[in-house]
Amino acid sequence: MAAVHTSLTALPYHEALGHYLRTSEPETWAWFTSTRAQSDYADALRLDLLKQTYRLEPNAYPDLFVAIEEVKARLGLEVAVTVYQSQRNQQLNATLFYLPGEAHLLFEGGLLQLLSPAELRAVLGHELAHHLLWSRGGEHLLQVDRIAQAMATDPRAEPSHLETARLVRLYTEIFADRGALLVTADPGVVISALVKLQTGLTQVDPASYARQAEEIFNRGSVKTQGVSHPEAFIRARAVTLWADRSPHVDTEVARMIEGERSLDCLDLLGQHHLHGLTRRWLQHFLRPAWFRTDPVRGHVRLFFPDFDFPAEAQLDDPLFDELRTSTAGVRDYFCYLLLDFVAVDPELEWEPLRAAFALACQLGWDERLETLVVKELKLKKREAQRLRAEARASTDEPTTDKGEHE
Repeated sequence: MAAVHTSLTALPYHEALGHYLRTSEPETWAWFTSTRAQSDYADALRLDLLKQTYRLEPNAYPDLFVAIEEVKARLGLEVAVTVYQSQRNQQLNATLFYLPGEAHLLFEGGLLQLLSPAELRAVLGHELAHHLLWSRGGEHLLQVDRIAQAMATDPRAEPSHLETARLVRLYTEIFADRGALLVTADPGVVISALVKLQTGLTQVDPASYARQAEEIFNRGSVKTQGVSHPEAFIRARAVTLWADRSPHVDTEVARMIEGERSLDCLDLLGQHHLHGLTRRWLQHFLRPAWFRTDPVRGHVRLFFPDFDFPAEAQLDDPLFDELRTSTAGVRDYFCYLLLDFVAVDPELEWEPLRAAFALACQLGWDERLETLVVKELKLKKREAQRLRAEARASTDEPTTDKGEHE
């Protein structure tokens, strides 16, 4: 194994979502960074912890607080840590509550008695890594977390808000596991602490569990079903990849956390990306001058009020490259967009449909488009086949469907 990382950086998802929220939701961003919002949250948190827990004092638990100081030094944190033991929940867990300059650490169940000294430091490193994430960069990553969770708990929340909050939580746990590794310099210790917390076992073989995780991935790609935490085998593999300094670690982590996104469950970033692809798709399709009739102009501005028709024909090769590897759901979405504009102006007769087939041919989608044309536009199959054949003859692209992954 290569040398362990000596620093932590936020995952790409955190940074991308932060940029999106700052630029697209500036008023919401400003409120969550306000002094009043932070003060209200801090007062409520402190009081609730005092009501619900037993506070652990350094003179009664010297070993625990020595470990905390070691972990803080390893992470480069200067923060006051208060530790509590839950009086209610007996499930094994540890949770960090963040305040500026303060870390409130809650243990649940018999976790403190279960962990070895090294595993305790791994858990402390994981929890205090949350504070590290949320206190760096002017606390903007804290605002990302709070905005995402607030959106998800709002009664008006849409599926995209729920999915965004879920991904923020999952990526945050991946980051925190890297904090545990930074503290311990041993992925085996991180994995054993993780499995103990999940199972309650007093003895764990981390190497065996790492092999178990690899066996799962050797059988095919796997995407987490977790809501707040990725599954333990995913976290074990993510820790191992990061410890080994895999050059593709962020790509692999994204594949395990997000997988192939479904159109029915896009997060805010996914929606924003699809919005951009849609504009580029229509700009490509509506390039011909004959397409710019009043009905077409009116219809496209229902999608994009500021839509600008390209001044000249330009190919968008990156768009085509991305769509060729898209899922079947994404393919159908873009095919239905074509049908919208095929039917919007009857005076154009067959020209829009020929253009749609020509575009679909370039992606290998013409067979699927033919099926949709017959079904949705009620065109006779023979006529659809004729138009498809004409389009196919005008392009050198292959015609078999490609890039369809259910």
